[in-house]
Formats: sequence, structure tokens, C-alpha cells
Amino acid sequence: MNLDFSPEEIAFRDEVRTFIRDNYPKELMGMGNREDLTREQFLAWHKILGKKGWSTVAWPKKYGGTGWTSTQRYIWSEENARVDALMPLPFGVSMVAPVIYTFGSEEQKERHLPGIRSGDVWWCQGYSEPGAGSDLASLKTTAVRDGDHYILNGQKTWTTLAQHADWGFFLCRTDPSAKQQEGISFILVDMKTPGIEVRPIKLIDGTHEVNETWLTDVRVPVENLVGKENEGWTYAKFLLAHERSGIAGVARSKRGVERLRSIASQESIDGTPLILNGDFARKISQLEIDLTALEFTELRTLASEAAGKGPGPESSILKIKGTEIQQRLTELTLEAVGNYGAPYVRGAAPNGQNEYGIGPDYSNHSADSYFNMRKTSIYGGSNEIQRNIITKMILGL
Repeated sequence: MNLDFSPEEIAFRDEVRTFIRDNYPKELMGMGNREDLTREQFLAWHKILGKKGWSTVAWPKKYGGTGWTSTQRYIWSEENARVDALMPLPFGVSMVAPVIYTFGSEEQKERHLPGIRSGDVWWCQGYSEPGAGSDLASLKTTAVRDGDHYILNGQKTWTTLAQHADWGFFLCRTDPSAKQQEGISFILVDMKTPGIEVRPIKLIDGTHEVNETWLTDVRVPVENLVGKENEGWTYAKFLLAHERSGIAGVARSKRGVERLRSIASQESIDGTPLILNGDFARKISQLEIDLTALEFTELRTLASEAAGKGPGPESSILKIKGTEIQQRLTELTLEAVGNYGAPYVRGAAPNGQNEYGIGPDYSNHSADSYFNMRKTSIYGGSNEIQRNIITKMILGL
């Protein structure tokens, strides 16, 4: 594998770097992927990228994608991670959009893809239920045909940022007599439809990121069904493969390791910088080795996608290793900041408040990041489920 950029790729990197420097919203600098941002803050960079034509870098060019090579997409991720840019939310761009442009009708493509590209329409995901998380096929939310509408009833949970959503994509059972995977449909739902109630689930750090969503006699036009009735499980698996590839987060983990090294150089034990502590240095080195291996795996996956192959079971490898690395990274960061990482010291003041946490700026949000990252090995299909997929689909066992 040639790891050197060509002159054309270096020129592209410089173009991207200049564009980010000149256009990334100054008020978002240093904010990262915070959960307490406003809708406008979440969408600000997305809308700028939409006008530039760079919000949907992985889409086919015919639907508004950039047509970039796998190396260009890699450079794009690296440059955004370098400034900790708040990227377009995945629910529209990386999750439902590939399902729509692959399986949806022409009317659905014309109606929904432009708003996803521009950042004008916010999407949420209605998959998990109180009794159907990793065992998603056991979901109980129903969609009963009534003339030219479906009537939806049920409850979804962990619907991330649904409090801001304009539209949602929901898995619903349309044939209760069929085997679990064979009676599910993939339906697009306007979140302003009567009968939808989004209730907040407050997290341990006080933020509001996830919700429970109740559907009571929600009437949805049949034209919002994606693909064929009772074939939603196929589309759901397709979507999850795209989601799992994106969860790997290699570029941001690389940036996180750089930050961790900087912190460990400033923190000390008995007057000696933490970075010189043999045990701690070993942990960082092992993390970097694993991250490099994951990076090469991601590059191979990107090259495969560029050749026309969609993400397959290898996305489960990216998901497992990527989330494990994220968790180890946030754990080591919390270990490095020591007492300043006390979980109830909230760190930098949010949204203009004037109560600041104790300690250096780099300790801000180390605890809440650590606790929030516990979820990554569960969402998108738990890592235990991913190992089962690898065992069956790759190893043939």
C-alpha cells in the first residue's frame, strides 16, 4: 500500500484545509460533538457544506455526491478531525439516504435527498424498542394497512436527538404472522404527524441526547413505504452496514491520541511527566498500534466501496475495533487528568453560563466523554452481535 500522497492529492488536501479554515463557524471551534448544542449549531457546518456540494461525500455522483476517490474521502475526514469539526449528523446523510437512493422510489428520491444534502431537514432513527435492541427483529411496533395509509402504533426508544427531527425512518411490523425478519417494513414518517410524542430521556450528566418516541394511531401515507412491504429487514441491514462503517471514527481517534499525548506531557506523577511513565506510555503505544491497524482496514474498505462494492460484513470489524479504541482512548484521557476528571465537575461552562470547572482546559468534558462513550459498543448493533456476524458471514462458522 502506497502511503504517500500524490501531488494532486496534496493540492486537494490544501484546498480542503483552506476551505475549512475560511468557512468553519468560529462559534463552533472547540465544541466537538457536544450533545447540548442547539439545532442551529448542529446544522451550521452541514448547511455550509451543502452549499459547497461537500455535505454528501460518500453518495453516488448522480445523487449529489462529490465523486471523490477513497483517498480524497480519507483526506476529508482527516482534515475535519484535525480541527474537531462538527460533521453532518449521520441519520440523514449516512443512514437513511443510502437506503432511499438504493431502494426508494423516484418520488422519494426527489422529495427527500435535496433536504438531506442541504441540511434543511433533520432525520431521526426509529429502530430500537424497550424489548428490541440488539435483538431488533423482535420489534413490536405495528403498521396496519388502512386504504392508502398505514396506522402506526408502538414505542421506540433511544431515538437520538428526535426532539429536533423533521422526519424519521421507522421499522414496523406489517405482517405479524410471518417469521420475525420477514414481516418488517421500512417506513418514512413526518415527525409532525398527529399521534407522535417524543419524551426526553435525561442522561447521567444532565444532557438530553436521547428520547423515547410513542406512536399512537399515527397515519402515514403508503407512499412513504420504502421498497416492498415486509422486506424492511433487508433495508435495515443495508443501513446498519453503512452506520457501522461510520462508527469506526478513525480520524477523530487519531486526533484524540494526539490530545492524550499532549495531556500526558503536561500532567505528572511525583514530578515526572506522565508520558514518561512506562506503564502509561505502553498503554498509549498499544492504542496507537491498534488504531493504525484499524486505519488500514478502513482504507481497504473505502477502496472496495470506490470499486462499487457496498459495505459488507467487514463493517462489523470496523465497528468493533473502532468503538473499543474510542472507549480506551476516553478512559486513558480520564486517567491522565486525574482528580480534574471528577464526574460531577462539569468542565467548561455551556451556553454562556459563568460557572467554570476546576482545572486546566484540557480536563473539560473528560468525564462526560468517558461515560458517553460507553454506549458506542452497544448502538449500531452491540459488539457481541457483530462478532456473531463475523463468525457467520466471514469465517463461515
